[in-house]
Amino acid sequence: MVIGLLGTQLDSGKGPARWEKWRPSVDLCRHDDLIVDRFDLVHERQFAGLADTVAADVGRVSPETTVRTHAVEFGDPWDFEDVYGALHDFVRSYPFAPDREDYLVHVTTGTHVAQICLFLLTESRHLPARLLQTSPPKRAAQVNTPGSYVLIDLDLSKYDRLASRFRQEQRDAVSFLKSGIETRSAVFNSLIDQIEVVAVASRAPILLTGPTGAGKSRLAARIFELKKRRQQLSGAFVEVNCATLRGDAAMSALFGHVRGAFTGATHDRPGLLRTADKGLLLLDEIGELGPDEQAMLLRAIEDRTFLPVGADREVRSDFQLIAGTNRDLANEVATGRFREDLLARINVWTFRLPGLWERREDIEPNLEHELAEAARMLGTRVQFNREARDRFVRFATAPTTRWPGGFRDFNAAILRMATLAAGGRITEALVDEEIARLHANWPSDSRDRDAMLRRHLSPERIAALDLFDRIQLEGVLQVCCEASSLSEAGRRLFAVSRTQKASTNDADRLRKFLARFGLTATQVLAGTWGAEP
Repeated sequence: MVIGLLGTQLDSGKGPARWEKWRPSVDLCRHDDLIVDRFDLVHERQFAGLADTVAADVGRVSPETTVRTHAVEFGDPWDFEDVYGALHDFVRSYPFAPDREDYLVHVTTGTHVAQICLFLLTESRHLPARLLQTSPPKRAAQVNTPGSYVLIDLDLSKYDRLASRFRQEQRDAVSFLKSGIETRSAVFNSLIDQIEVVAVASRAPILLTGPTGAGKSRLAARIFELKKRRQQLSGAFVEVNCATLRGDAAMSALFGHVRGAFTGATHDRPGLLRTADKGLLLLDEIGELGPDEQAMLLRAIEDRTFLPVGADREVRSDFQLIAGTNRDLANEVATGRFREDLLARINVWTFRLPGLWERREDIEPNLEHELAEAARMLGTRVQFNREARDRFVRFATAPTTRWPGGFRDFNAAILRMATLAAGGRITEALVDEEIARLHANWPSDSRDRDAMLRRHLSPERIAALDLFDRIQLEGVLQVCCEASSLSEAGRRLFAVSRTQKASTNDADRLRKFLARFGLTATQVLAGTWGAEP
């Protein structure tokens, strides 16, 4: 079953002379190895006479072919919207039966606009068909031959090498968005897979949510670089921390101003939105914007136009927007601090990035990446010794280590240890110093003390403990979690009193303490619940 457009030039001709020229719609039915059972010929109403002539001529060269003509109104045949709309309506009303019929779409005839529209309808599977391209005979003397044809199947999955290339390209893009880090979190990896598809296919606003330090700014920069590589953006990456914009200066910084707009405006200022023209604008902490800035931003997103401060003529900027926030914007709307219509406009694609403590399995891969970055910044090779690395990983992945600053805290910790590493070796002493520094800098409520108890005891056992015992046991379990053995944990816990004893057995002292709560050393080191007494 062939669906094709009438060629008002190529298919034309009158009298016997028309048989001396190549006419695509007629000659495609003359191939011995391409039997056309039905030919649906689409034409504009004004060319109904030519369509009838072509239909009759097809009947002469291929009596077995049923020709059906379909009149459509293109309006302006060179307007994509008009042509696509008319062809889309035709396709929607067509009674396809792909289980019984094999469809080909003839794209040799018609205007370039119509051919492109047919291609798009076929590629999007609105037309469940393959493309048919015909060509005239190579020499004019071969007018009695129908020329040649080729079938093009747009199902790329059938082309193994091509499909493999696209899969590899997607894997490369995903790896690029993750900075080349082999992350292990299934939730995070699935999230990045979705973001890669959206980043490549869409120019709609993207909203990145998640706690402070989850990596929103870094991911936005990688999205920009990915789109830049694909030639999808030609402008700059402009990053704005909305929390730093306050008062009258906020409007000027975002939307620009003209000379003389206010006291001190001695020259024109383009503003950050205009700077991002043809590029990507990251509005981090967008929930911090004031109501006036929100109103102007909504207009700029919808119409790509806005009015600089003091100007009487609008300016235009065509940017893609990525917004970031650690706030619950829906709650901000409910309390009147954020515009509902602005949220609806930037909420086309929303992705929540998990905090570092929510993807502890990714701490080790990120450790290697950040260590390499620190070495690059310092211009020297830096490595952990084995014991130091194990100690830091145990601390970093412990359930009571909350990382309130997310990756910012984590990256800073690695950089500090790398900077202080004599001879490029990070030792256990440096790790202990850094752990103490982090605990001192973090707010007291950043640690979920009961998390360690819940890891080892049932809720009923925890509820039965005095506050004194709970605090003491939590501290002991934290040290055990960060130690490689019970002996090491004992040495740290009894560092002072052990020096006053003639003989020490730190592990035995610790074992007896744990037994008071029904816990064994094996259970504590494995992170399992203790036995009920």
